[in-house]
Amino acid sequence: MATWKTLLLQDSASPLMEQLSFFHDHTLLILVIITILVGQLLISLFFNKFSYRYLLEGQTIEIIWTVLPAITLIFIALPSLRLIYILDEINNPLITIKTIGHQWYWSYEYSDFKNIEFDSYMIPSKELNSFNFRLLDVDNRIVIPFESQIRMLVTSADVIHSWTIPSLGVKIDATPGRLNQISFTSNRTGLFFGQCSEICGANHSFMPIVIESISPLYFIKWISKMTEI
Repeated sequence: MATWKTLLLQDSASPLMEQLSFFHDHTLLILVIITILVGQLLISLFFNKFSYRYLLEGQTIEIIWTVLPAITLIFIALPSLRLIYILDEINNPLITIKTIGHQWYWSYEYSDFKNIEFDSYMIPSKELNSFNFRLLDVDNRIVIPFESQIRMLVTSADVIHSWTIPSLGVKIDATPGRLNQISFTSNRTGLFFGQCSEICGANHSFMPIVIESISPLYFIKWISKMTEI
């Protein structure tokens, strides 16, 4: 049970995802306060016997219940707009990886190096080892150095796919004939799992994504080994 909790609810592994989590908590706190306030007012209306048959207007209270929600929306909108711009920002990427979605697997090309490209298929249940995760592990993982700016160029060869790693705060559509890009940084080592998040056909749920974040020193060794193949 603990293993599945770790897989399904992985801790944030990038500054972007941490900011998204903070924004979630910030918005949720505002919503809880509003819910409690409105609930208390409703309960008081149901159970008191106050009435005033000649009430026609109340300009003061109308101004208050118009201005307060507007101020509340500003407190939600400003952090949201800030996050949108941060998520789209790309600053001097160290490594560029091109991702191509197929029915139903992913292809990866390390554009900064020669002859490093491979396909990534889900490992069938019959071929799983004891350390593999069913329906989530792949035969070729994406390897990246942690604490390095990574740029992903994402496209598709057939239908619309969506390249998604929840723990990194990354989700971008892979559209045929279009090249989308997104940037992220992993702040720790580990395995980060994702899946195609666009309904792309019969085997949509069988094209997982696995990123292996390692130290820059081991990444250089991995690149050297891959270029020799």
